[in-house]
This record gives sequence, C-alpha cells and structure tokens, in this order.
Amino acid sequence: MRILKHRATEGRISRARHAHNSERTKTRIVKGDVVKVLRGDDKGKEGKVLRVFLKTNRVTIEGINIVKRHQRARRAEEQSGIIEKPAPVALSNVMLMDPKTGKATRIKARIDADGTKERLSVKSGEPIARPARQA
Repeated sequence: MRILKHRATEGRISRARHAHNSERTKTRIVKGDVVKVLRGDDKGKEGKVLRVFLKTNRVTIEGINIVKRHQRARRAEEQSGIIEKPAPVALSNVMLMDPKTGKATRIKARIDADGTKERLSVKSGEPIARPARQA
C-alpha cells in the first residue's frame, strides 16, 4: 500500500490556478466581423470571423489557416476522407477592417447619448456596426 507523503494537501485543488484557467480575455472582435491577417502564411488576406475563443485568445476566420483533417465516417451515410477546414489564428495577429476606408484599423469604444456602447475606428473615426445575429 502506498503511503501519502502530503496528507494535508490530499484531495484539495488549487482555487487560484483554476480561476486563472477559466478567465476569458476581453476583445472587441466578434463573430461576423471582417478582419485582416497581419502575421503568418496568410498575411494580408481578409476574411469573416466564424468563431472567437475567449479562453485561448484565438479566432477562426473563413478561408484562413486551412488545415487538412482525416475524418472517419461516423454513420453509414457519412463520407470519410480528408477534409479541409479553417484552424484558429491568434487574436493578436488579426485586425478589424474599417468600413469607410477598407483598411485595417484599431478600435476604441464610446458610449452614445442613449447609453449604448459602440465601436469606433481609430483611423477614420467612423462607428463600426456590430454584425447582425443569426438565428
């Protein structure tokens, strides 16, 4: 039988470590935005954000960072084979596109007179509309 060396810490979890792992980062890029890739193999390409991963600080962009995945058929009618799909890119390597100039821009936030928060382009000063939610 194995003897426990640290009986005082047996069965405990580190609350601080788990709180740190579960925290989400703040970002002003949301699903549906058009962004430009600044670094990597797809540098200079533009695409629509498909998904934002707040815990890992990454985004998946349509047509960017395409990887090949070997997929097995899970059902009889499903086709197996090698499929291509977009992989996540680091959030720091993308920048939101300015709707007025069509160039990549930084974003700042402003609270309107009616109390709603809106995103502003730093380059042109124009508001950037949030993409419509899909049902």
